[in-house]
Amino acid sequence: MACKNRTPEQTAILQLLVTLIEEFENKNYSIEPSSPHAVIKHLMEARGIKQSDLVGIMGSKGVVSDVVNGNRGISKAQAKALGEFFNVTPALFI
Repeated sequence: MACKNRTPEQTAILQLLVTLIEEFENKNYSIEPSSPHAVIKHLMEARGIKQSDLVGIMGSKGVVSDVVNGNRGISKAQAKALGEFFNVTPALFI
């Protein structure tokens, strides 16, 4: 991979190895998509944010609690606000 002057054969072998590794990882170590509430929990933990910090973004304490615990869905408006707050795409929350 570090070779700057690879021959066409070396490039073909490298591409084959990459393809084989990707297929192996996808088959044996597939990553399931995260739920919206799992994404929120992760972002909150990673940034040291409490549920009370999200009240102004999502509504009441009850709404925030329900969303974080997976008991309530996230509206498009809330997803957009969360995306702006966490600086990520709102699609993570839908």
